[in-house]
Amino acid sequence: MPDLLSPFTLKGVSLRNRIAMSPMTMYGSVDGQMDDYHVMYLGARAAGGFGLVFPEQIAITPDGRTTTSCAGIWSDDQVEGHRRVTNIIKMFGGVAGIQLGHTGRKGSEVPPHKETNAQGGWKALPPEHPDGWLTVGPSNIPAGGDHSYPVHALTVDEIKALHRSYADAARRAADAGYEWLEMHFAHGYLAASFFSPLANQRTDEYGGSNRNRARFLLEALDAVREVWPEHLPLTMRLGSDDFHPDGTQFEDSIEAIGWMKEHGLDLADLSMGGNTDDMRDPHFFDEPAGFVPRATRVRREVGIPVATSWNLGVPQTADAVIREELIDIAMIGRPALSNPHWPVWAARELGHPAPFDLVPADWRWWLENFRGHAPSIGLPPTPAEVAEAALAPAEEATAA
Repeated sequence: MPDLLSPFTLKGVSLRNRIAMSPMTMYGSVDGQMDDYHVMYLGARAAGGFGLVFPEQIAITPDGRTTTSCAGIWSDDQVEGHRRVTNIIKMFGGVAGIQLGHTGRKGSEVPPHKETNAQGGWKALPPEHPDGWLTVGPSNIPAGGDHSYPVHALTVDEIKALHRSYADAARRAADAGYEWLEMHFAHGYLAASFFSPLANQRTDEYGGSNRNRARFLLEALDAVREVWPEHLPLTMRLGSDDFHPDGTQFEDSIEAIGWMKEHGLDLADLSMGGNTDDMRDPHFFDEPAGFVPRATRVRREVGIPVATSWNLGVPQTADAVIREELIDIAMIGRPALSNPHWPVWAARELGHPAPFDLVPADWRWWLENFRGHAPSIGLPPTPAEVAEAALAPAEEATAA
């Protein structure tokens, strides 16, 4: 039976555990470059024990970014920064993953830690702003909310050019040393908008039926599959449900993932569609392991390994869904920001016999040979230690 700390092998890549640091936009790039900030931030998570470490979504074109402070891999001169990141992740025992994508209608924003809109959400910039641009989508339908500026509906030639950009980015990713590639088809970004009837009202071969709406995704997958090494995993994060009666429906997503499997997909990472703010009953926001039931259906009905995120930050929860074989990999996002050693903490919480095996050998020696006041080690006591401490007064009283 697998558990959260057991290895996982996909294609020719083995992860030391089933804990992945999920891609999260960090707004720390200049001209799309990865620099010392990314080496520090991502290296720390590999040293903290994560089996698979992703940077943020990496843009395949300059207008595929969320903001002008986001990272990309549209140019050869960006490869060296990525190579520094993959080197540090590998040095500390992790596998370096890259998530390729294009934000589509949800680009041209201000970094949210700098400014938000009147409702406290992401603030969009008009095309004429120095840090803004004309966003693109399957149709000329704005994303809604603060994203009310015009959207350019992509022509077929422009779609084909974007697929070539996916392939070029994948080649650079392989050259940079990434060993796991995930395509971002979720969260209202470009591919997710092609798949959603809320955003895609085309009447050509890229719109209408479920198969046509999935065409952009399948062709992007094909373009990357042609250049990405066969022995390395090719996965995707799908916006599998818009939680709206007129949007992406989960049953359509199951069908589309089956087609993707036929086109060479190795694992499906399930998430929300994100094509509207008008979501009906998005209960997964609040429930522990809220997206796991959908991922489990894909695992069972399509017969493909699955990952998901959303409220898996309690170790016992993440471990349970792995042990029950509901998912194969737990994607950990904000908990990885709050605790770069989350896997070590999880291992201690779960009673793993050697939790410090996850950190570098010199750190491990000091932590395993700690001498002094045990609570002062810098980690909270394990459940076993708490139980032992609770029993001690009772035992002392009995002895007295």
